[in-house]
Parts: sequence; C-alpha cells; structure tokens
Amino acid sequence: MTLPPASAQDRSLPAPTEVANSYLEVAQRASRLLRRHMKKTARKGIWFPSEEFELARAFMDLSARLLASPYRVAQTQMEMMRDHIHLWQQSTLRRMGMPFHAVASPDPDDLRFGDEAWEDNFLFDFIKQSYLITARHLQQAAASAEGLDDATQQRVKALTRQYIDALSPTNFALTNPEVLRTTVDSKGKNLLKGLKRLLKDLAAGDEQGLAWLRPGDNGGLRLGKDLASTPGKVIYQNQLLQLIQYQPAGSHQHRKPLLIVPPWINKYYVFDLRGSNSFVRWASEQGFTTFIISWVDPDPRMAEQSFADYLVDGVLAAIDAVEQATGEKQIDLVAYCLGGTLLMATLAWMAAHRDKRAASATFLGALIDFSEPGELATLADAVPAAKSKGARSQGRDGAALASTYRMLHANDLIWSFVVNNYLLGRDRLPLEQLHWNADATRMPTALHRFYVENFYQANKLCQPGGVSLAGVDIDVSRVKLPCYFLATLEDHVSPWKSAYSGAQLPAGPVRFVLGGSGHLAGTINPPAARQHGYWTNDCSPLPEQADDFLTGATRHRGSWWPDWQQWLLAQAGGNTLVVARQPGERALKVIEEAPGSYAAGRGIPPAAG
Repeated sequence: MTLPPASAQDRSLPAPTEVANSYLEVAQRASRLLRRHMKKTARKGIWFPSEEFELARAFMDLSARLLASPYRVAQTQMEMMRDHIHLWQQSTLRRMGMPFHAVASPDPDDLRFGDEAWEDNFLFDFIKQSYLITARHLQQAAASAEGLDDATQQRVKALTRQYIDALSPTNFALTNPEVLRTTVDSKGKNLLKGLKRLLKDLAAGDEQGLAWLRPGDNGGLRLGKDLASTPGKVIYQNQLLQLIQYQPAGSHQHRKPLLIVPPWINKYYVFDLRGSNSFVRWASEQGFTTFIISWVDPDPRMAEQSFADYLVDGVLAAIDAVEQATGEKQIDLVAYCLGGTLLMATLAWMAAHRDKRAASATFLGALIDFSEPGELATLADAVPAAKSKGARSQGRDGAALASTYRMLHANDLIWSFVVNNYLLGRDRLPLEQLHWNADATRMPTALHRFYVENFYQANKLCQPGGVSLAGVDIDVSRVKLPCYFLATLEDHVSPWKSAYSGAQLPAGPVRFVLGGSGHLAGTINPPAARQHGYWTNDCSPLPEQADDFLTGATRHRGSWWPDWQQWLLAQAGGNTLVVARQPGERALKVIEEAPGSYAAGRGIPPAAG
C-alpha cells in the first residue's frame, strides 16, 4: 500500500480558504479558552505541585550524571548513528529492488504500527524504523546512567518512555498513513471535526478536568448493560463494600465458594467487562459459586478510614458474609493488584488468629515485596500533598491515580484515542478498558498514606512484624495455605520480578505463573481469545532468582485461566459438587441487582450493617 500520487486531482484537499478560515476560528476560540483557564487558575492560587519540581530535579540529576561520563554519552551517540546509517543502507537496497532486512521492528503487541503502509510503503517504513532506533537508544541511555538513586531512576525511566510515546509518528497527522488517507478521502473534514471536538473537550475540561479521557459519549458503554452485565445480586453491604453473588450457570457448583478482592482505586468490574472477557462469567460457567467485593467510592466523611479498616470491615467482613451465604467454612480467594496486598495482610492476620477459613489464595499482578515497586511508585509523590493539606484533605482522588495508570499505558489508553478522536475525527471508541480506567474511585487519605509510607517507601509488609494491623503484628511467613501467583511479563505497575520475590514469602506451597502482555491485558485474558500465552516452571521449590525461573520455564499458548482452574480444583476438596446455590436463599437476602449502587456511585448507607 502506498500514498496516492501528488498529482491525483480526483482526491483533492479542501480549498485553502476553507481550511484557513476554519483554523482561524479554531485558533481564536482556543485562545479565548486558554486565557479564561489561566485566569481561573490564577484566582484559585494554583501553582506547580511539588511532584513537578521533583521530576525536574530527577532529569537535572540525570543530565549531571551523563555529563560526568562524556565517554558513555559519546558511545551512545555513536551507536545510534551507526544504527541510523545501517537503516539508510538497508533502505537504499530496498529502493534498488535488492534484498534488505529491517534494522528495527516493533513489538508484535504494539498496535500503533498495524497499518499495512508502515510495512509496505518505503517512506513510512523508514520513519517507523528511525523512530524505533531513536527510542531504543534514548531508553538505554536513561537506564544506564550511573549514580542515580532507585526512586530517581524509576522516575527518569517512566518519563523517558512517556516522552518517547508522545513523539511517536503515529500521533501526528503528516506521519500517520491512515490519517493522511482519511484526510484525502474526506477532503480534510476529519481534521476539522477533530479540532472542533478538541475545543469542546477543552471547554468541558475547564470545569471537569481531562474531559477527553472520560468514558464514551451518550450511546456508549452502559454499566449493567454493556459492562458488569453478568447476572448477580448484592447480598451484603456495609460502609466500605457491597458483596455480589453471581447466578449459577448450571445445576451444580463446586463446594468451596470463590471470593474475589479487587483493588480499591477503580470499580470492581475489571473482572466483568464484556461477556466475552468476563472472568466472573467464565468462573460461574466453570461451576464456581462466585462472589466479588464492590468497594464504595468514599465521601469526605470517610477520610480517616484506615488500611486496617479495609482489612476488618472489608476482606474479613466479606469472608464472614460468604460463609453466611453458603454455610461453608472453606473459601478460595482471588485478589488483583492492590487488592492482593490487602489480601496477603488479611491472611497473615487470620494466621495469627488461627482462622483457617481461607482454603487457597490467588494473587494477580500483586506486590508483597516492594523492594523494586516499579513505575507506580510515583504514587509516593502524592503523600506530601496529602499531609500538607491536613484537615482539608478529605480523601485522595482516584482520578489522579487512574491518570497515573493511563500514563504508564499511554499508547493504549491515551494516544490511540487522541488519534481516533482528533486526527481521524471518529466517534469515541466505547472501549471497555478506557471506560473502566476512567471509572475511578477516591480513597481515604489515611489509607493512601499508610499504604505508600509503609509499603512503597519502607517495604514493611515483607518484614515480620513490620506493620501492626487491628492488634496483630503482620508476618507473611505465617501464611501456609496454597498460593497461586500470576505476574505478567510487561507489567509496569507490578513488575514481574518483584511479584516473584513476593511469591517466596509465604510458607505454604506456591505455584508461580508468568503471563504474557501487561498488567491488565495479561490478566484479563480469556481462553477464547487465544492470546499472549504464559510460562510455568514445575521446579519445587521455586528457584531463588526470577531469571532462573524463566530460564527453566515452559511456554504455553493461550490463557492462564485453565491452568489456574486445574490448580484450584487439585486442592483439597476442590472437586466436590453441591446443588447450585441461588443468591439470597440462605441467611443473607437480596438487597438489589448487580452491579449494585456502589458501582453506580449512588451513596453510602448511614451506618454499617
């Protein structure tokens, strides 16, 4: 596929006067909006936050370290120049019709370069490879700087990658073949439509923040219809959570119920996106009596709710409720991301009280050992702001944390939508990932501060007695039940090697599985999709080093879900069947239909119970 020749008259661009007038109107409106926004910002007394100064300091530190090693800088420049010369040579061979090979190729999972022109068209292939070469050397230069402390190194690596992502040729109209074709086909209407939409979003963002990152417009995804649509009932609630029990999919179910603990930053339905990739729907179809916690979006009255409150009135309260709903004394537990950290602390608390109701535990993309916490450690920068506000800080805004997550996955969750909405001028994509990520919850200030200070900054969870919760000195080594750990190879939120270190802390039997792709896509990976694959290593005990695990691992195709199912059913009592349980048939009665009022953001009950 090649670009149309410049002489093609049948696909003319819009008249210059039309474009000029439209751009003039857009520029004038944008100028008025920016002036108004700056005036409002000045009246509110908003200045640059301390985080921005920290990031500036990090790059100044990087520059100083690089200048202190001129030989290394010169070596990096020479290597990059060598690769560009090699690219020029191969491109010349291609133009002459001779055999050639690519100098740089995108990752197979990189959807930015999916258009055929990036491969078939000489110019776009050259632009693509030139960008990839430059990106690789910039990342290597940032990663190889010596003398930086770990926190600064993490900031530099994360922001260098974000800078590189922003400068991708796919993000610009003149270097994106799909945008160029669409511009010619529509006579430039796509760009005009996109610019008008940008202005509208900027105007809405004057009051609502990043309006262009909000979920789809009217007619997009709807909670309970397009998302979170697996049939279920809310059977229990308190001030922190609602508990959903899903309808059985058959006449019998496994005896041990399954309780899922999601993170508290976003709504629970990451496990129930669309029907085709819903984990809870799949689990119900496999015969599990499936429950999930739906965390509340706390209001200012809950600012002092602590991590211990989420342990006692959160996970423990949900376990109590599952026991009442089923009559079972043994429960299988699954937790994701921050929910996994909370679950491990809960299990250590239960071990200290000799509470043996947890039959097994599964940790998905969760950190227990925070010695290398990855790029999400930038959340620690929010703690000084919470402290400085004192009593005025009524809760941490989950939108800020969701924004951090988006920046860690900018190509998928930011730039793809910039191209779609503003360059191609198309309607917003009702993508379930974007909708879920934008559907963030706040968190109590006390909870956020405890989590960051004690785990991300001090790494106390992996230290016996490092933290005390609800009267118990937490010791993860006392957790002796079977545990299943899933990490994903490209996870920037919970790096897989850190997750691997955490998997060696509990004392019971452990199965560790390394999935393909990243934090979300590698976890929500249904068998029908046949994507990503996963690695297992049956060596017992686990090798001490993560690299040794991967060296001796076997790769499997498709989803890790069936592997987890087989592991879970192999545990004691995993194959015993009972008549399918209906929500509300025992001690706990139905309160409302799933997804429930907490997921919909409709208030908090006046009191627990």
